Amino acid sequence: MVVDESGFSLVSPLKCSWAPCGQTPTVRTSLDHHARLNLVGALRVSPGQRRIKLMVHAHARTVRGEEILVFLRALLRRVRGQIVLLWDQHPIHRRKKVKVFLAQHPRLHVDEFPTSAPELNPVEWVWQQIDDFTANTAPHDRTELHANVMAGVARVRRSPRRLWAGFAGADLKL
Repeated sequence: MVVDESGFSLVSPLKCSWAPCGQTPTVRTSLDHHARLNLVGALRVSPGQRRIKLMVHAHARTVRGEEILVFLRALLRRVRGQIVLLWDQHPIHRRKKVKVFLAQHPRLHVDEFPTSAPELNPVEWVWQQIDDFTANTAPHDRTELHANVMAGVARVRRSPRRLWAGFAGADLKL
């Protein structure tokens, strides 16, 4: 299982846009530049590599050790047997609470990506797909942001090909 975190802001990324000739396109923006939606996500690959699923938890506040623990608890409830987690070397994964939790749950085995190698993490591809889907949307508030991001998550979930595409660029042997 490959795990990663990402954040989405009310100030959506600007991508290519179009407008009638002579009319400059405009994109509205929110005055609350600090409102964010933070996600913890994992790509769950079946042992035979026949199925892939995206698991996402959304948080209104910054992802900290507590949010990682909530995610890991949900993971333990949903998945039977041994779980191999592959994640980056972000400081939230090294918090004392997280280390203690991992030590208390021998079903969880952790491996880490090398430092500064986001291209190896297939979940980064998922975030990019969602980012592309939400580009130029400029939601008014956190509720609209949540709806836009979750619509992007649903779109990615509907297409397993999109999920597997993240593994194509990563040199991972599952």
